[in-house]
Amino acid sequence: MRYRTLGDVRVGAIGLGAMPLSIEGRPDEARALATVHAALDAGVTLLDTADSYHPPDGEPGEGELLVARALATYGGRGRGGGGTDEVLVATKGGRGRTADGDWTVDGTPAHLRRAAEASARRLGVEAIGLYQLHKPDPAVPYAESLGAIRELLDAGTIRLAGISNVDVAQIRLAREILGDRLVSVQNRYSPAVRTSEAELRLCAELGLAFMPWSPLGGISRSSLDGASALEADPEFGAFHRVARARGVSPQRVALAWLLARSEAVLPIPGASRPETVRDSAAAAELVLDARELAELGVH
Repeated sequence: MRYRTLGDVRVGAIGLGAMPLSIEGRPDEARALATVHAALDAGVTLLDTADSYHPPDGEPGEGELLVARALATYGGRGRGGGGTDEVLVATKGGRGRTADGDWTVDGTPAHLRRAAEASARRLGVEAIGLYQLHKPDPAVPYAESLGAIRELLDAGTIRLAGISNVDVAQIRLAREILGDRLVSVQNRYSPAVRTSEAELRLCAELGLAFMPWSPLGGISRSSLDGASALEADPEFGAFHRVARARGVSPQRVALAWLLARSEAVLPIPGASRPETVRDSAAAAELVLDARELAELGVH
C-alpha cells in the first residue's frame, strides 16, 4: 500500500467510501461489516461516511453507526500492524434526506454544530478525525458555514476540516478562514467527469488532499456491456485494454490512473462486497508506465 497525507495524518492511498453500505440497495449488516474489515485487512486506513448516508426511511447517522460497529468488531491488525488505531474516520455534515429520497442542504452554523456533536457521539470519539462540510448551502453565506467549522475546530469537536462540492473561490475562502487546519477537498472526479481540474490543481498547489467521489464513473457502468464492446469504446476503452494487458480489472486501472494524476489525489471508491474493496485497495500498488498513462490520457 502506498500512502498519502491528510494534514499531519498518513493514510493509505486508496480509501473506502462507505456510502453504498448504508443507503438504498445496501447489503445486509454481516456483508457490510465484512466489507469494511476486508478494507482494513487490505491496508485501507481512511473510511469516509456522512450523517446523511441512510435510506429515506432511516435515521441520520446510520452510516456512522455502521462504521463505528465495524471498527469495534475488527479483530485484525491491518497491513500496517496498527489495527484500528491507524484508521482515520472522515464524516460529513450539512446534508439530509427526505422521506421520498431527495437530498437537502443545511449549512446554518447552528445545524452544523449540532450535526458534528451528534456525529462524534455516534462514532464514539471525543474529536472527529476529519469533518467535512458536505455542500455549500445557497441560502447561507459560505463564510458563515465555514465559521461554524472553525468554531468546531477551536472547541476540539473536530481535529481536521475538509470541504466538498466546491469551486476554486470556495477553496480559497475556506483556506483563508480555516488556515492549515483545512486539509482536504472532496469533489466529483473520474474518467467520465473531469470538471474539477482547476480545483485539483489548486489543491496540489496548497498541499490539500483531493478526494474524488464516484471515482469510477465511466468504468463501472460500462462494464455491463461486455469486454469486446468496452475495448472499442472511444472514450473509456483504453482503461479496459490496459486492464486486459495487465490482467487486472478496469476499475483498478482507473484508480491507478487517478493516483497518477497528482500526488494530491486520494480516491475513496465505494464498495459493498469484500472482493470489490480488495480489488480497489490493490490499485495503490499498481504503478502505470508512461506508455499506459499516455494511452489513458494523463497530461
